[in-house]
Amino acid sequence: MNDFTLKVILSALGGILFALVFILLAFVLPPEKEDKVFIKKKANKLEQISHALREQMEN
Repeated sequence: MNDFTLKVILSALGGILFALVFILLAFVLPPEKEDKVFIKKKANKLEQISHALREQMEN
């Protein structure tokens, strides 16, 4: 086997190994999940009044 084919084979194996390491890291280290709660801001005065009335009716 000459030097060129050996370099090509080793480069391909190195690339595959490099890719597999990152694929395994993606499964081993899951992303952090933050519980984000979005509170909808009342757009206008009518929505604010409606929300306040609903809260009063519940209590």
